[in-house]
Amino acid sequence: MKNSPLVSILTVTYNHENYIAECIDSILSSTYTNFELIVVDDISQDNTFEIAKKYEKVDPRVKVYQNNKNLGDYPNRNKAANYAKGKYIKYVDGDDLIYPHGLEVLIFHMEKFPNAGYGLCSLDQDDDLVYPYILPPQQAYERHFIKNKWLFHKAPTSSIINRNYFNELKGFTGRALLGDYQMWLILSQQKNVVLIPGGVVWHRTHINQLSNQAKQYQNSFKYLLLELEYLNHSKCPLKEINKLLCIKYSRIKIARSILRCLIDNGLNSALEIQKISNMSKIDIIKYALIYK
Repeated sequence: MKNSPLVSILTVTYNHENYIAECIDSILSSTYTNFELIVVDDISQDNTFEIAKKYEKVDPRVKVYQNNKNLGDYPNRNKAANYAKGKYIKYVDGDDLIYPHGLEVLIFHMEKFPNAGYGLCSLDQDDDLVYPYILPPQQAYERHFIKNKWLFHKAPTSSIINRNYFNELKGFTGRALLGDYQMWLILSQQKNVVLIPGGVVWHRTHINQLSNQAKQYQNSFKYLLLELEYLNHSKCPLKEINKLLCIKYSRIKIARSILRCLIDNGLNSALEIQKISNMSKIDIIKYALIYK
């Protein structure tokens, strides 16, 4: 449609009354203006929704919704995407910010690479190549798993996604704490990713974030299991020899993580995550101590 925005900015909120105004202000200050802003509040227990609604009254690009029940993080992200009309969707969480030039940078580079499924920013400097550049599936997996230049450990605010491809996947799976990492793994099974220069978004760190509420070793372990799952996936784009090497190294990391848990948290905790891993005690010792 002629009047459709090129990008839909999706702001999911839950108890963000201390941050939501600053978040929305940062979006509305963007040098790029062909966007819609969709705010979806997940039944906040504070004044987040009321604060956001004030912006709807003064800027026609802003639409604010509130769920009938609390959906949780990733289901709420999918709900927000259902309202979107743009070619691209761009998450800016209710406690994060985007720099004034950020949206313009993201759109410029995505339009430069029209065959990309999504883009990621907030990346460490690459000493070999200058951003932006595009990675097809095999190279994206090689960068992350073989070259150890972490690519997929990025929050939704550091992404921009082609909405058609997002819809093809039916959005995030909803897996707690892991949904964004899982999304990039799934997208890069078949779609190209654009690596975009940093300085685009600003992630706020505060005590109420979901990622801070669980023990760190448990979170790290879940990421390791997810890695192994997608290395074993039938659509893993790595060459078979590299795939097998990465699977072996993944098992080493899992085994060593279980032993660290034993040392740091005791036998019961170690047995709990060992059970989840489906690795025998013998395999744990083998991978943790024999392989270098």
